[in-house]
Amino acid sequence: MVAERANERVCYFNGEIVPESRALVSFRDRSFRYGDGAFDTTRTFGHRIFKLEEHIVRFYKTLRYLRIDPGMAPSEMKRHTEEVLARNLHLLGPDEDYWVFQRISRGLEPAGGDFYGSTDPVLIIDCTPLPIPQRAHYYRDGIPLLVPSNRRAAPDTISPRAKTHNYLNLFVGNDEVRRRDPNALALFLDHNGNLSEGIGSNIFLVTDGVLYTPQDRYVLNGISRETVLELAAEADIEVVKCDLDLFDAHGADEAFITSTSYCVCPVATINDVPFGERRIPGPVTERLMGLYCKLIGFDFVGQYLKHLH
Repeated sequence: MVAERANERVCYFNGEIVPESRALVSFRDRSFRYGDGAFDTTRTFGHRIFKLEEHIVRFYKTLRYLRIDPGMAPSEMKRHTEEVLARNLHLLGPDEDYWVFQRISRGLEPAGGDFYGSTDPVLIIDCTPLPIPQRAHYYRDGIPLLVPSNRRAAPDTISPRAKTHNYLNLFVGNDEVRRRDPNALALFLDHNGNLSEGIGSNIFLVTDGVLYTPQDRYVLNGISRETVLELAAEADIEVVKCDLDLFDAHGADEAFITSTSYCVCPVATINDVPFGERRIPGPVTERLMGLYCKLIGFDFVGQYLKHLH
């Protein structure tokens, strides 16, 4: 075991809490070789973790889908996560917050063994500071979204509802978009040509005061997305889950994304087309941002904006 207040971040690594520099994964790890693993992510607000139980429930759903047994109950996963966070909090500045991860690999592929063979799973729980200063301008200017040439993996190949380590489909598209505009993020279409999601984010359109978002089957159902859906219901904002294409996007009044780190963040353009409501954020987006801040008891918008000069 390590000291309670180390000068280096620590993580849980296969039964021990160790400094990050000692958490070394073998080149025979199946997640390194094939993307054969899964993860989930939450964050802190003012150093307090958000909806950890909901994230762990989603994590275990992915593990059941992949047939990976982590060898521990969800309650134990929660306890280890809370311990890792507690041992790292002293390294945060007052205006900083953490991403908090649970990561698992199916295990190591034995040398000379069968292609399908593996050892016990490799489990890592870690945290890393959120890139708050780098993203602050999006809350002032909105996020430009561009559609890449590749489509989001279809649900009849591998379900996008599973949060796996194989993000290559998303990274290829996001890299293409960033080469076109270093400030933009990718918005993927599904195999039918409808809007699906971004890399770790869900999309919402607002038209005539109604929220529209893609059907669950084609996206990773984000915890932040679910939070916004709950807030919208409480605020009597109508929500429709349906197929949405670029015609719908270009005709919308406003748009925003949800994600663990961004929470709720306005979108400026989709494929360089602005929205009918020219203000950033739009009125419905701004209202939901305020409701989100009230729910968590923390001004995440202000946390980002204070880094602007």
